[in-house]
Amino acid sequence: MRSILTIILAVLSLSLAAQNGIVRGKVVDAKTNEPLPFVNVVVFGTTLGAVTDLDGNFQLFGLKPGFVRLSTSFIGYKDAVSDEIEVTNANVANINITMEEADQKIAEVTVTASPFRKTEESPVSLRSIGIGEIETNPGANRDISKVIQSFPGVASTPAFRNDIIIRGGGPSESVFYLDGIEVPNINHFATQGASGGPVGIINADFIREVKYYSGAFPSNRGDALSGVLEFSQVDGNSDKLKFRGSLGASEVSATLDGPLGEKTTFIVSTRRSYLKFLFNILELPFLPTFNDMQFKVRSRIDAKNEITIIGLGAIDQFDLNLGIEDPTEQQEFILSNIAVNEQWTYTLGASYKHFHNTGFTTVALSRNHLNNASQKYFDNDDSDPENITLDYVSNEIETKLRVENTNRIDSWKFNYGINTDLVTYTNDTYQKRFYGGQQIEIDYSTDLNLIKYGLFGQISRNFWADKLIVSLGTRFDANNYSASMSNPLDQFSPRISASYNFSDQISFNTNFGRYFQLPPYTSLGYKMNDIFVNKENELKYIGANHYIAGFEYKPKQIVQFTVEGFLKTYNNYPYSVNDNISLANKGNDFGVLGDEEVRSIGEGRAYGVEVLARFNNQKNLNGNIAYTLVRSEFVDIATGNYIPATWDSRHLLTAFATYKLKNDWTVGGKLRFVGGLPYTPYDLEKSSLIEAWEALGGPYFDFERINSERFKSFNQLDLRVDKAFYLNKFTAKFYIDIQNVYNYQSELNDIVVRNRTDDTNELITIDNGTRYELIELDNLTGTVLPTLGIIIEF
Repeated sequence: MRSILTIILAVLSLSLAAQNGIVRGKVVDAKTNEPLPFVNVVVFGTTLGAVTDLDGNFQLFGLKPGFVRLSTSFIGYKDAVSDEIEVTNANVANINITMEEADQKIAEVTVTASPFRKTEESPVSLRSIGIGEIETNPGANRDISKVIQSFPGVASTPAFRNDIIIRGGGPSESVFYLDGIEVPNINHFATQGASGGPVGIINADFIREVKYYSGAFPSNRGDALSGVLEFSQVDGNSDKLKFRGSLGASEVSATLDGPLGEKTTFIVSTRRSYLKFLFNILELPFLPTFNDMQFKVRSRIDAKNEITIIGLGAIDQFDLNLGIEDPTEQQEFILSNIAVNEQWTYTLGASYKHFHNTGFTTVALSRNHLNNASQKYFDNDDSDPENITLDYVSNEIETKLRVENTNRIDSWKFNYGINTDLVTYTNDTYQKRFYGGQQIEIDYSTDLNLIKYGLFGQISRNFWADKLIVSLGTRFDANNYSASMSNPLDQFSPRISASYNFSDQISFNTNFGRYFQLPPYTSLGYKMNDIFVNKENELKYIGANHYIAGFEYKPKQIVQFTVEGFLKTYNNYPYSVNDNISLANKGNDFGVLGDEEVRSIGEGRAYGVEVLARFNNQKNLNGNIAYTLVRSEFVDIATGNYIPATWDSRHLLTAFATYKLKNDWTVGGKLRFVGGLPYTPYDLEKSSLIEAWEALGGPYFDFERINSERFKSFNQLDLRVDKAFYLNKFTAKFYIDIQNVYNYQSELNDIVVRNRTDDTNELITIDNGTRYELIELDNLTGTVLPTLGIIIEF
């Protein structure tokens, strides 16, 4: 025991003696990429700084380990604040900072640089999230899909999924970019046709900053109705090889980065879960395993040319735990309901950037591929081929090319370009479904090839020395799927933003935009009688109009208050022919969204108010308080009236904070409240039919009473404690993350079935064709989920 205490004291003394971090970087002109000499570089919020040399390079020594930003100032340029970076004693932190030329006129309003950024194109509904918030966010476990739930307008669900639900929109309405390369999905075990899944794919070790748009989308970002997430990744270490490993509650990961020459760096990581092992010990009915890999290579060919290559891939397997002895009724229900699933996906992309006198040209080329396979046998008995109820294999393959130019001339900014996608979608489906009072077999094969293209442009200008900034943009999209989608004028997508600065602290910001999104490939490729039935139904792009306005108040550089009002109106939403509901109400479960007959007749709206208070003190305290009042509704085609959508949570409240204590301890907490979501009751009569239950393996919703009931509210308290040890050329971090879920008692309990028997244990078949007894199981009112983790770096 004495020897253990001696070791601990030695480690603590070494950690106190080894806190000496270094930051090395370069400051360049944002337009030309030319280095800027004699720039003042200061650690944000301190007086510790340096001056760049003739090549724009700088070094900062003696920094205390932790998360920091750098601020820069230079005559003739706007002050800038860098992305957040992590300083350790184990390795040198590297960063490039860009600065924009200032208007030569005398400024009437001096805008102070702040970590809370906005752009000319998106002065409203844009949040920048630093790596410090991602690494230490309580309850998020370094998963960006969970981190953004701390911000206004983003709903969270008590199902422990990462469905991205923004301002009352569905989980299929967002797009994602990784260093400018579009990535179709960022979650493991993804719902095909939507965005959700239980675990994020992107490794937090790669992330430098995330830009989260809930509106005011720039014109070079298409196919989004509710959200755009842009992930900026770190570069590899330019000095030496660096290793970072982590062990969490569900996975183990390793990250390696370093130089590949004088001008090229790399970073690569791999992760593997051990959930299958843990779930088997706990006798849970399902056994998931996920693996992922991510890499980035960046080469600065010269001062005017650079190329970045990125990759992201995942393999997910979902098996059934059929070895449980004496399973409970709930375990039996889950085993009878869920399918065996295997899914893999990857994105490979390259981005070439060439700088010239007035700006730069970007060429982005990528390929992504999703393979999704599911299989289900009735009673999980695969000995008889007649027992199969689902056999599904699908591929979505996209090759994307985007060419765009960004130019700055005096007070003007121009962005314009083109994009084209070559798409292959295949689907082999056999499934038993219950439509119109009878069991039918869906059996079809699809091999669909598409060409999609888009044109976009945006022009921005500041007036009166940056007191007023206006941005006007548009884009056109089309494809060769059908005549209803081939005319780009039908997808004319204008947008306009404006920002007026009353002072250095107060501004009014507004945006209007019309946006379009292609329906999921599962709908485009759905066949009946060997005919693309939705093509015959003249399926159209989904349209959405955004109206946004709000005020921003920044009393200090590190404090921000915003209030925004928004209205979204939808048209041409795919509407299920068999269920008589809009697909906007689906997509929050595992499986596939959109593989059915639909018509472009759905309409809806979402509106509300968001309030945000945010503080970012690099020394010790960080956090925010966000409240959203939101209504999400769609039109009931039968009555023509608006009724609540599945995402109509009404009230969203999140408050979180982290505080850095002495000796490298950090504590944090997050409280979330989500108003009760609407739900559709089960159709017990239909669910009890033999052919109906055996086709689905579970109960059916009564869509004639869609969203007529409402869950109770959901609230969650998350706590987190971090401890870092900074030794000589070695860093170790330990954390405990505890999620406490309360008050999720649903009136819609899980329903399981039991064969009806008489006293002799013989099956009873009722005259109306039922032989099943439906049993309701209570859900838990609370649960505690602890997560332990360790991160090492050297």
